[in-house]
Amino acid sequence: MPSFPCLTCNKEFTVPEATLAKYPGWQPKVCLSCKKQSPQGASKKKPAAARSARSSSGSREENLSVAEVLAKYTAGPKDGVFTDGAAEPNPGAGGWGAVYVVGDQVVGERWGHEPYTTNNRMELSALISGCALVPEGTKAVIYTDSQLCVSTINEWAKSWEARGWKRKGGEIKNLELVQELYAICKRRPELELRWIAAHSGNRWNEYADALATAYRRSVR
Repeated sequence: MPSFPCLTCNKEFTVPEATLAKYPGWQPKVCLSCKKQSPQGASKKKPAAARSARSSSGSREENLSVAEVLAKYTAGPKDGVFTDGAAEPNPGAGGWGAVYVVGDQVVGERWGHEPYTTNNRMELSALISGCALVPEGTKAVIYTDSQLCVSTINEWAKSWEARGWKRKGGEIKNLELVQELYAICKRRPELELRWIAAHSGNRWNEYADALATAYRRSVR
């Protein structure tokens, strides 16, 4: 299941894919434990943007091939690297995918599969491979639908490195992958890591998802 950083307790929490699919574009910010502790937690409704997104789009993970994605979707950014990772169950069998697009055309793509892994490991693996698709010195936005990965690299990794790769809340999960991706981003400032909403009709995000879940199908 996708993981997110809780803005209250700073711990990771997961949200089922089925729940996220109901609210395309919604980004959970607080874990269930912190939400329950809030005086208004029990009565708080989903964000208005999430409610409107649900009513305007019924998109969800559809287990499409890349050809089916290209035939169905046209919206979203036309340039950049789009990455995705998946594991079902989590942990369990998983895969990752990355596609480099310029002018709405595929320049390069990579994907892989592991028999037993986690969603977060696959997200990080996709980002590392996605960065490698872009020639050195070429500016590009690297898109991921994992807010946890974006926050880890753009906000937290610098202080973790300064502390000898330690964090106040305990161990850093998937440390070797975090260190590898952070080193790439430090060495290549021309690459910008940016979040994109999952399953909200963005063509190349859906394409990356198709690559990441190709291990479940007989066709890519």
